[in-house]
Amino acid sequence: ALQTYQTDPAMKKMLTQLYFYVMPVFNVDGYHYSWTNDRFWRKTRSKNSRFWCHGVDANRNWKVKWCDEGASLHPCDDTYCGPFPESEPEVKAVAHFLRKHRKQIKAYLSFHAYAQMLLYPYSYKYATIPNFSCVESAAYNAVNALQSAYGVRYRYGPASSTLFAEFSISDVSSGSSMDWAYKNGIPYAFAFELRDTGHFGFLLPETLIRPTCTETMLAVKNITFHLLKKCH
Repeated sequence: ALQTYQTDPAMKKMLTQLYFYVMPVFNVDGYHYSWTNDRFWRKTRSKNSRFWCHGVDANRNWKVKWCDEGASLHPCDDTYCGPFPESEPEVKAVAHFLRKHRKQIKAYLSFHAYAQMLLYPYSYKYATIPNFSCVESAAYNAVNALQSAYGVRYRYGPASSTLFAEFSISDVSSGSSMDWAYKNGIPYAFAFELRDTGHFGFLLPETLIRPTCTETMLAVKNITFHLLKKCH
């Protein structure tokens, strides 16, 4: 984005008219652990005083239908919701930032691994959001822009029904950051489930990692311009 600011009119318009807040890694300790111990580790690394298990699923720890369907109360489960909402310092810090700026924030985009999907609310129930047509249109255009790079096709739609269609099991999940952002007044809330470039992607050469970043950036640009049309 910064390198093309002077040469790409679209990028210049985006960065002139909007502020972008970027958190490169949400779950720093958990991410580090996935490099050193467990490739598919998804939780934080907080300690539990009663169990030997570590961590909380940071995407089940938000105060929106907290620890309802799709989350677990057992500390050893991958979808453990934590002892209480925002128990994890990572979640608490981001929630505080979003609350502080929520009147100015128009979009919240989170990036996960792995799948090939662009999801929007709701995760915790099978229901249609009030601004469905606007968000659906943004998602449709975004996945088309993404596909234009390398021909990779992403599924898109409400998280609950889209995940059900993909995996043929109930995949309602409570306590997600995307649902929290939307319920707290941020009209565009999306979660990218990014395609993995390999089963052990962190061992691949950098040149094989770049395609996912390139195609995803096209989708982000597309969502941003949709947002600038003030469709809420």
